[in-house]
Amino acid sequence: MNDNENMMEELRCIGCGAVIQTEDKDALGYLPSGALKKKIENDEDLYCQRCFRLRHYNEIAPTALTDEDFLKLLEKIGKQNALVVNVVDIFDFNGSLIPNLHKLTGNNDLLMVANKRDILPKSLKVNKMTNWLKEQAAKSGLKPKEIRVVSAKNRDDVIDLMGTIEHYRKGRNVYVVGVTNVGKSTLINAIIKQASGSQDVITTSRFPGTTLDMIEIPLDAKTAIIDTPGIIHRGQMAHYLAPEDLKYVSPRKEIKPKTYQLNKGQTLFFGGLARFDFIEGEKQGFTGYFDNEINVHRTKLEGATELYEKHAGELLAPALVGAKMVRKEFKVAEKTDIVFSGLGWVRVPERAIVAAWVPEGVDVVKRKALI
Repeated sequence: MNDNENMMEELRCIGCGAVIQTEDKDALGYLPSGALKKKIENDEDLYCQRCFRLRHYNEIAPTALTDEDFLKLLEKIGKQNALVVNVVDIFDFNGSLIPNLHKLTGNNDLLMVANKRDILPKSLKVNKMTNWLKEQAAKSGLKPKEIRVVSAKNRDDVIDLMGTIEHYRKGRNVYVVGVTNVGKSTLINAIIKQASGSQDVITTSRFPGTTLDMIEIPLDAKTAIIDTPGIIHRGQMAHYLAPEDLKYVSPRKEIKPKTYQLNKGQTLFFGGLARFDFIEGEKQGFTGYFDNEINVHRTKLEGATELYEKHAGELLAPALVGAKMVRKEFKVAEKTDIVFSGLGWVRVPERAIVAAWVPEGVDVVKRKALI
């Protein structure tokens, strides 16, 4: 092995963590040899071609890593003595839980960070969110030392979180874990910015699966904060959408809830991505929590299926044209959220029988109302 090959083994993309290579343009970490040489000569930050295109042109390239590859990386954490910071998306809490997280991380201390509080209505208080999260985490078998509700865009939130991490890490490494699209890398970038002044070191985007390997950011001479690849939760809507439609499942602004007074036998379409049927119950106001740009169409339950088949992708847009829509019925006895994983939810205030329709593969769950 020559010196150049030895050097190549040590080079990693600081955007996604992949090992830099110059041979296979379709493989992870590819960077043209000329570009690599120039960056080394100029002592520039190394980004693979995939990250460069993602950062500058919002293009995404498919990756060859599987769910099993991601899980193997996380299993390494359970063999170490470390603090595990689990970042979840408060807008998509159920869809952002990592299955069997406690088994993957061993006996390590867990800190749960609920990100994107800036997306939810300001009227929802942090204390109420925190109590709701504790209850939901316990139902999932998680026992975090503490739950913090933050926005990666809020400087004070980031500074407070840094103090909390320092309190619990006790001189250990910190592993940041989460499913794709929870804002994990955005949060770490915010921490790096506060600690060093550097901006947007790690590649972030709406696209699932941007971080491809572990990325270490030193905390001191011996320890680091480590960004891990996002676990792909196949039940999330994001994994079924075209790139141009991802904006509907990744709100960037505070969502404005909309309430619809419905009689039984009425239906709401959320674009062509989800459908909500009011089957039985007294007239009541159903509140939708979705991206502000998504088109909501009200119609009669009778004929709703034919309407979808005729207008999906046109009147009902965006839509996964040709996708099989599956139905799940719920009996509601108290204030409840019907959650379309990654897209949003409908709050049902009173007793009712309702049904939710989503593209096959997308999760729908019933939970205690957040708001």
